[in-house]
Amino acid sequence: MKSSFDRRRFLKKSAQAGLGIALGNLAFSSEAEAVLPALNNYPFKPNKLDKVRIGMVGVGGMGTSHVSNFLKIKGCEIVAVCDIIEDRVVRAQNMAVEAGFPKPEGYSKGELDFNRMCQRDDIDLVFTATPWEWHVPVCLEAMKTGKHAATEVPAALTIAECWQLIEASEHTGKHCIMMENCNYDREEMIILNMVKRGILGEILHARCGYLHDLRAVKHDMNGEGVWRRTHSMKHDGDLYPTHGLGPVAQCLGINRGNYFDYLVSFGTKSRGQHKYALDLFGLESPQAKEEFVLSDVVSTMIRTMNGETIMVTHDTSNPRPYSRDILIQGTNGIVQKYPDPKIHIEGRSPAHTWEDLESYKDEFYHPLWQQMENETAGSGHGGMDYLEDYRLINALLNGIEPDMDVYDAAVLSAVTGLSEKSIASGGWPMQFPDFTRGMWKTPRTLKVMEL
Repeated sequence: MKSSFDRRRFLKKSAQAGLGIALGNLAFSSEAEAVLPALNNYPFKPNKLDKVRIGMVGVGGMGTSHVSNFLKIKGCEIVAVCDIIEDRVVRAQNMAVEAGFPKPEGYSKGELDFNRMCQRDDIDLVFTATPWEWHVPVCLEAMKTGKHAATEVPAALTIAECWQLIEASEHTGKHCIMMENCNYDREEMIILNMVKRGILGEILHARCGYLHDLRAVKHDMNGEGVWRRTHSMKHDGDLYPTHGLGPVAQCLGINRGNYFDYLVSFGTKSRGQHKYALDLFGLESPQAKEEFVLSDVVSTMIRTMNGETIMVTHDTSNPRPYSRDILIQGTNGIVQKYPDPKIHIEGRSPAHTWEDLESYKDEFYHPLWQQMENETAGSGHGGMDYLEDYRLINALLNGIEPDMDVYDAAVLSAVTGLSEKSIASGGWPMQFPDFTRGMWKTPRTLKVMEL
């Protein structure tokens, strides 16, 4: 009886999952047709800029790091700074003056003061490094007022927000770029170069994620804990997929001849944040009474249109060393970054033996790192932050397609909303909307590989 019951339950579950995909496809395609016309004006070709004049929104830790980079990059100037905390505005202004630039105008009259900043006619790019929920409002206002937009990750939190960014970008012809710094990390770019040169053969599978003990960060009320902890109380899904998935998506040619088809997500029970609060603040503390819904570990499997699979993990609530879990497996070899960068290539590596990835550096070092390594010295996250800011300014100065566009921002950010829906449904597959309306089927070279 038990096996018969389990079989009936499995068949029922499978039928429900199939219905979920079908209904999801219908909903997403209808939404796309209702909101947007057929795609016919990409790539955007904005004019070259003699100088990129920047308005910064959000100059806390990460925003200040970007300010520092922009002050060193030729061809740009920060003309305005906005933050709800006036001291942060003053700090950024002082940094600009000390670097030899005119003092940027300050904006700190509440959460919506970025709207007033965007009305200026001397800004070309609005850059936001605010809490997540403000990324879309700032980007929309920037494009609405004729500016390019760049945002820290993730670009959006819901599927509807992803469509809003695309609609605004296409309507205005302005770029909306998600600043995924991990795309520019040294090892990730070596791996990207190897993949594009066919060293690993045909790619089959990838693994990635964001595995970072953020318990202290989420409880730091002088930092990201002010807002980041709240997301863990309200949402159960992969809240931060792009650090691992961005580099993997580039290796797999997502939006450039390949696309994400569907995902399935599962979550563990939620224990880590509550345990941390008990241990640190005590049983009777207000923190110990807070309730978290975010699964301690969220596992998401993505299947692509070209038949690869990607395992994405989100794990921020328990003690563990940092990792983005980067792994790429092909028909001719396998490479991984964490915990130690290593590789095996059939015909080159000793049989059944890992080699140090560093031994392949001279042959596969990415041209961007070869050109810019000296300039990256001392900048954030080992230099990758400087490279992403440099490439942004380079694209705007030269009027060329950026390394990542609004469609990349949408499809990578969509994992958050879709994973939340999948977990809530008990693990049903969730189809990715075709944000490109078919454009992904046309192969095109990733700009950072054209150096």
